[in-house]
Amino acid sequence: MGSRSSGVLTGIRTLAWVLLMALLPIAPAHALRCGRQLVQVGDHKLDVLDRCGDPDSVSERRAVRGGRFRHSTGVVQLERFDEITIEEWIYNFGPRRFKQQLYFEDGILTQIRDLGYGH
Repeated sequence: MGSRSSGVLTGIRTLAWVLLMALLPIAPAHALRCGRQLVQVGDHKLDVLDRCGDPDSVSERRAVRGGRFRHSTGVVQLERFDEITIEEWIYNFGPRRFKQQLYFEDGILTQIRDLGYGH
């Protein structure tokens, strides 16, 4: 009976090891794998270019962010508005992978979205 329980334990360990190894290459939802390189939210666009190469398309727009802040007494009011550059990059990795849409605010990667399979 002892050898049978040790065989089951060995099988469980092997299965756990295989599952762990299968999960390791998966990039987090807020990351993108370019070859062996990983691109993550918070990376600078120059790092993304270095790791993934030139995107298939780029669009750029300006936006204003900010708001009004008022003291609880209503006496002091502060307005702060900043103009930022938003870039949208699209990478098409072919029919076996999803196209990826990357958003940058003032050169910093803020969002990565799947767009469906490429072509």
